[in-house]
Formats: sequence, structure tokens, C-alpha cells
Amino acid sequence: MQEINMEELRNLPKDSYELIDIRDEGLVIYGMIPGARHIPVETIEEGSAHELEAIDKNKKLVFYCQIGRKSRELEDLECMADRDIYSLEGGYLGYIRTALSDDSDNKEKQHKAEESIRKKFHKQLFTPFAKACKTYKLIEEGDRIAVCISGGKDSMLMAKLFQEIQRHRQCNFELTFLVMDPGYNKENRALIESNAKALGIPVTIFESDIFDAVDTIEKSPCYICARMRRGYLYSKAKALGCNKIALGHHYDDVIETILMGMLHGAQIQTMMPKLHSTNFEGMELIRPLYLVRESDICAWRDYNDLHFLQCACHFTDTCTTCHEDGTTSSKRLETKKLIAELKKNNPFIESNIFKSVENVNLDTVIAYKKDGERHHFLDEY
Repeated sequence: MQEINMEELRNLPKDSYELIDIRDEGLVIYGMIPGARHIPVETIEEGSAHELEAIDKNKKLVFYCQIGRKSRELEDLECMADRDIYSLEGGYLGYIRTALSDDSDNKEKQHKAEESIRKKFHKQLFTPFAKACKTYKLIEEGDRIAVCISGGKDSMLMAKLFQEIQRHRQCNFELTFLVMDPGYNKENRALIESNAKALGIPVTIFESDIFDAVDTIEKSPCYICARMRRGYLYSKAKALGCNKIALGHHYDDVIETILMGMLHGAQIQTMMPKLHSTNFEGMELIRPLYLVRESDICAWRDYNDLHFLQCACHFTDTCTTCHEDGTTSSKRLETKKLIAELKKNNPFIESNIFKSVENVNLDTVIAYKKDGERHHFLDEY
């Protein structure tokens, strides 16, 4: 299959080609190239992509995946016979890197992103961020907080919200914007650095060999990777004099975790807004985006035409997220779809899931654990 780069694509008449995103839904929800249509690769391989048949035969078909590898493998399919087909060089990540190659408008981009937090998205983003910080006492006088940035939309927005709340000067605290490079390829690291520069986030980057360390692990590599990353972040943050690390988990992560715990783990638990570290004395973990909806984060990202790293894991091209709870991305996406389906009949389903772990009635619970010790209702019956 022939390859075409973004510059060549932009020089083509727009009505001469169709741009097709073949990635899975877990990746697509984090962003697409403007003007592209989504047809999953599985649908194309099964020969059931009727959308392809409806496209004018005279049009070029330009496919792209995450890094440009999978799209090159489509040319042998029967449905591609007699079609003028191309693979976008570098895939979606190549498009993002091209979009960020010109940093001449960084000041304008930073100003727009900050202004949108203060005005257009103030109610959706800053208000719930500040509410979580106040309700759960996430920021306290004299804190030194390591804002952990993975390079994705959530952690980048969290960094900007921290800068904004610090500007209000209602509480004296210090921030360190911490980026760990667990073994990214140079392009992905450059993408994080470019976004940080464009948004005015002064990052501190340190390196680790986590990707290499878990490279040979077959069982739950994402879970082990996530746990190791947290340990490295705690260690580095403490060495820098911080007493807290902040992670970018949002409201949707919370309710999905609650539901997945019940459906896949046979347990009722939630993702806590803050935790004491068990291995690093005096350290805490906080989640300031606890009340912020993912759809609002996406809306802010798209409004500002920002493109972030989602998963730079080198295990798989389709890895969508690495979760500390050990769940696979497919399970989380499945749960996300289930919640969306339930919401069609009950618009309060999301808030009800969230509030369910605030309204636990121990008088009606068969058994529960406290500090690792199991308690049964018959113990006091």
C-alpha cells in the first residue's frame, strides 16, 4: 500500500479523497483527525463495512490507525480491490506531531486555554475542581503538591486547573509538575514536552526503566506497570520535598470503577478522592478531578484544538488506557457503553452510581471488610 503524509494530503482537493479512521472506539473517543469518518478495522476485515461501498469509487481512500502500521495491512483485503488506497504515514500520532511542529502560536494557545477555563468552561471544569478540593480537603495550607502528568488530556487539564486555583491565592501551597518517562519513544516524549510548552506548564521530567522492566511479564503487565509508576512517582515527589501527588482520575473513572468492581470483581468499592500512602510515610494521593465529567474535559480539549498523548505503551498499538485496578481497556469501554445505555431510560443513573457508595447501609450488608478484617452480619445478630 502506498503511504501519504499530512503535507501531501493537505495539498489534495478535499473532494478527491475520504479519510478513514480504523482504530477501536477506545482510541477514537480521545480524538480524531477533523473530517475523518470512523470505520473500525474489524468491520473492514469482516467485509461488512457498507460505508466503504457507498464512497465514490473515484475517490482515494486514506486509512489511518494509531501509528501507521495496521493501516498498511489493509491492501490485501478483497474489499480493497480496484480501489485507490493509501495509508497515512505515522497514523494519528503522526498527525498530532505535525500539528504541534509549529510552536509559533504557543502564547496565543496558552491564553485561549486559560481563558476558556475562566469563562466558557468555568462551570463545567473549574467549579467542580474547586468543589472537590474543598469537599475532600485535597489542598491544605503549606502543601507541596506533585501534579503528575502522563501526557493525556486529563492530567494536562488538571495542571492548568491547579495553576488557576493557585492564582486565586486563597491557600498557600506549592506545585511541581512532574512527568515520568517510563521508556517512551522520542516522538511521544517530544509530544508531551511540546504540549507542556504550548500550555505554559513548567514540567520536571525524570526517567525510569519501567517499560523495559515489565516487557517480559505476560500476566497483567498494565496493572504491574501502573503500580510501579505510582511507586516511582511517590519516590520522586518525596525526594523533591512534596507531601502529595495528584492524579488525573475523573468522575467517569469513579463510576466505571464502582460498576466494574461489582460486575467483574464481585466487590463494592470505589476510587477514593484521597489516600494515605502505605509505603511512603507522610505522603498522600489526591484526585482533584473527582467531580469533573470526561465529556467536559473532551469539550475543553476540542475547543482549544489540543491533541494529547493517550497511551504510549509499547506493548500494543491499540492499548487505550493503563488502569491501576487491573481492568482491561475493553472492560472499561464495555462499562462505559453500559452506563450510556442505562442512561437512556434513567438520566440519573450516573449520579446514582456515584452516590451509592456514599449511602452504604451496613445494617443491610451481609459482610464487609474494615482494615483488612472481614466482618459478617451474624457476628452481631
